[in-house]
Amino acid sequence: MVWSLGPSRRTVVGMLTGAGMSAVISFHSACRFFSQDQWEVDRLGLAVARLVVDRLLPAGAPITVAVDDTLFRRWGKKVHHAFWTHDGAAQGPAKLGRGNRRVVAGIVVQLSFTSHPTCLPVLFRLWAGKHTTSPVQLAGQMISLLTDTFPDRVIHVVGDAAYHGTPLSVADATMTTRLPVNAALYRPTPPRTDRRGRPRKKGHRPGTPTDLAATERWHTVRVDRYGHTDTIQAATLACLWYGAFADTPGRLVLVRDPGSTTGYDLALFTTDTSATAGQIVARYAQRWSIEVANATGKQVLGVGQARNRVAHPVERTVPFGFLVQTLVTCWYATIGYHRDDLAGRNAAEPWYTNTEPAFEDMLAKLRRTLTEFVKMFELAIKPWRPCSWSLAWSVRWPWLLRGASG
Repeated sequence: MVWSLGPSRRTVVGMLTGAGMSAVISFHSACRFFSQDQWEVDRLGLAVARLVVDRLLPAGAPITVAVDDTLFRRWGKKVHHAFWTHDGAAQGPAKLGRGNRRVVAGIVVQLSFTSHPTCLPVLFRLWAGKHTTSPVQLAGQMISLLTDTFPDRVIHVVGDAAYHGTPLSVADATMTTRLPVNAALYRPTPPRTDRRGRPRKKGHRPGTPTDLAATERWHTVRVDRYGHTDTIQAATLACLWYGAFADTPGRLVLVRDPGSTTGYDLALFTTDTSATAGQIVARYAQRWSIEVANATGKQVLGVGQARNRVAHPVERTVPFGFLVQTLVTCWYATIGYHRDDLAGRNAAEPWYTNTEPAFEDMLAKLRRTLTEFVKMFELAIKPWRPCSWSLAWSVRWPWLLRGASG
């Protein structure tokens, strides 16, 4: 919990100083935790994923997973796996930056106190540069880990237009992504004939998405997305995106605003052949939650501020920070939330008109709870222990927070 306690810069030693632990815990041991201690990011991430699924999803419900990559800007010639690469979050037309590019997979949940879905990051991969494993292949590895961890659940994966390809065709998982305007679509695999030779794997080409928008039949659909209900027009077509997903059966879903008579606004491709058009559109809209999660981790929690350079710390600090973000949200959603949490802030800050807790509010309440617990613990052991030890024990035993938050 030291990561969430410190309001200062989230470097390894900065967290110790901000949390008041610099005199209790050696900064050498804190640095060794990331550089030398024996623990695996995937095992820790899967443990957190099981916590999220058990506590925040209904029993047996499908798991929606959002995948995306984001750049953590870093400087210095000796930073492990730092490259010049695309930075989608960069302001202005120059979408280029130098740093560590990471692929993030998060579980999308609907919390009881929010109207929009929330993405909780659980698995991570560090891109090693050109001519190595691509971000799409890294995303496929994480999806395979999740399907192995949750064999009794269907996993629905959503990603932006960059995430398409056969590595994402994972058993017991579906993939939904945005379709480029020049995608080559084909009719489904035709039935076998009595002719000699290899059977055909794809049918004829029905045309581009623009051509199909002019010929397919449109239906009016109501869909829940971005926290409210919209009325849209949708057209669907069973097809193959052979260049990306080979002969995996799929569907094209075209979307446009009501009243439009030409073209389309959004084209989606999904390997889920049983869901309705409204479900596919709503599922793809949930993808935006991972963009919010990445921005929250960077701006509010300070993920990526650690100034390490060698391989192990670079590979571990960012995932650890994101997992702290997920754990804080889980704590707040299960035992920390109260309907009056925003009353004090709305009264003190009249310009803050949000009616739903943001991650900043969750973090602030966790800090207050930890502070109250430390005071209670100090009073309880004051006759026997120095105060500095009480702070150390409060961090070692976070399970006692349940009693302090009640």
